[in-house]
Amino acid sequence: MPESAVREALADAHRREWAFVLAAVVRVTRDLDLAEECVQDAYAKAVVAWSQQGVPSRPGAWLTTAARNRAFDVIRRESTARRSLPLLVVETVSAAGQDFEEDIFGDDRLRLIFTCCHPTLSAPARVALTLRLVCGVTTAEIARSFLVSEATMAARITRAKKKIAAAHIPYRIPAADELPVRTDAVLDVIHQLFTTGHTAPTGAQLVRNDVTSQALDLARMLRLLLPGDREVIALLALILLSGARADQRLAADGSLRLLADQDRSRWDASAIAEGAALVSEALRDGPPGKYALLAAIDALHDEAPAWEDTDWPQIVGLYDHLARVWPTPVVGLNRAVAIRFADGPAAGLAALDRLVDDPRLAVYPYLAATRADCLRELGRYSEARPLYEEAILLTGNDVERAFLAERLQQLPG
Repeated sequence: MPESAVREALADAHRREWAFVLAAVVRVTRDLDLAEECVQDAYAKAVVAWSQQGVPSRPGAWLTTAARNRAFDVIRRESTARRSLPLLVVETVSAAGQDFEEDIFGDDRLRLIFTCCHPTLSAPARVALTLRLVCGVTTAEIARSFLVSEATMAARITRAKKKIAAAHIPYRIPAADELPVRTDAVLDVIHQLFTTGHTAPTGAQLVRNDVTSQALDLARMLRLLLPGDREVIALLALILLSGARADQRLAADGSLRLLADQDRSRWDASAIAEGAALVSEALRDGPPGKYALLAAIDALHDEAPAWEDTDWPQIVGLYDHLARVWPTPVVGLNRAVAIRFADGPAAGLAALDRLVDDPRLAVYPYLAATRADCLRELGRYSEARPLYEEAILLTGNDVERAFLAERLQQLPG
C-alpha cells in the first residue's frame, strides 16, 4: 500500500481514535506514562503493518489491540519492579450509576477526563493534562494556548501525571455526591479543547474539525450525565453556536474570512436553533455563569441578520458582566474588541492600551493585531506597521499569519 495512503490513514486514526485507544489502555496499565508509550508504539507499528497488509477496516480496534498487547508484555516483563510503583486505582462506579455509565460512557473518555480533572490537581494542570492525554494535542500547542513556554507546559504535565499516580486517583466517573466539585474543571477542559480546535494554535489548518467534534461529543455526553446543570447546558450551547459558523471562516482560496464578510445564510441553522434554545434554558433561574454569558454573546452574533445589525452595546454589557465573573486578560481583550465596534476604533484602542502591560498577554498575537487594526482605521499607519509585524512573529497558525501579512502589505506608504 502506498506510504502516503498509510500516513493519511494514521493521521485520521490519530484524530479520531487517540482518545479511545489511550483510555482503553489506561485500564490495563493503570499508568498514564506507560499507556501513552504503548499507544505511541502501536501507531509506530501500524506504519509497517498497514503498508504490508493494508489499512484495517477498524483502525481503532487494531491500534487498541496492539497497544494493549504491548502493555501486557511490558507489565509481565517488569511485574516485580512495578509492584513498588504508584498506580491508578481502576474501580467500578457505584451500583446506582454503573448501568448508566456502561451504556453511555463505555468508550472510557469521560473516565479519563474525570481522572485528569481530580481536585488535587491545579486547574491549569487539569486542562493541560486532559488536552494532552484525551485529545492528543501536542505540548507545544497546549503551551501556546496557555501563553507559556513549551518547557513550562511539559513540566506541568509531567508533575500532574506523577501526582495522579501518587495519590492513587481512581479511574472512574465520580459518584453522584462528588460530581458538583469536579464538573467545573471538566467544563474548562472541554471549553479549552473546543478553543484549541476552533482556531488551531499552530499549523496549516485554521480549524481542526476533529478536535471541535471531540469537544461537542464530550459536551453532549456530559449533559447526559448532568442534565440539569446550567453551565453544562451553556457550554453545549456555546460550542453549537460558535461551531455553526465554522464552514464560513475560510474563503474559497483558503484565506481567512472575517465575521463581517461571512455569508450568514450558509451558517448551520439547526445548530444555531439548538444553541439558542439551550442559552435560554441556561439563563433561567439564577445569575449566569461564564459559559452562559459566552453563549449569550455568540447567540447575539448568530441571530443578527447582518453584520451591521449586531447589537454591540449589548455585547459590551455582557462582556462587562463576564469580566466580573471571569476576570481574565483574554476576556478583557475581547471586551475591548466589542468596544471598538460599539464606540469606534479610538475607544477600542484606549481599552486595548490598558492591557499592554499585562505579562500574560506578552506573547498573545491578538493583542498586537487588534491594536494594529484600530490604528489602521484611525489612519495611524506608521504605528500600525510594527504591531502587525509583531503579531505575525507571534502567530503560529499559517492562515492567520497570511491574513496579517496581507493587512501589513496593504498599509499605505
